[in-house]
Order: sequence, then structure tokens, then C-alpha cells
Amino acid sequence: MKRSLILSIILLPLLASAHPGHGTTEGFTIIHYFTEWNHAMFTWPVILLTVGIVIKAKRRTRNA
Repeated sequence: MKRSLILSIILLPLLASAHPGHGTTEGFTIIHYFTEWNHAMFTWPVILLTVGIVIKAKRRTRNA
């Protein structure tokens, strides 16, 4: 477990991906993370998953 955590931390920079537009398109705004494909492919699934979990939890507490 400890070894895999350390390995994950060491390899994390390999996931970094620079692209044009940071600081140049509309300044530094949150919109950038929802519209630029490099960010949106991670941002939208996380948002949708979070909304789904919240809705499911609310339904579960309402039915209990």
C-alpha cells in the first residue's frame, strides 16, 4: 500500500498537460475549466458524478 502510494505520487507529474490558453483566454477564470477540452474531460464527469451521488443520497434519506 505504502509503495503504491509513493509510486503514484512520483508518477503524478506525468499526467500534467500544458496547453495554450492559460492566462491568455479570458484571463484566469473558472469558465476555462468548463470549456477547454483538456480540463472539461475531467471536470464534467466529476461534477456529474457528484450531482448523481447527492441526488441518490437525498432520495435514500427521504425514503428511509
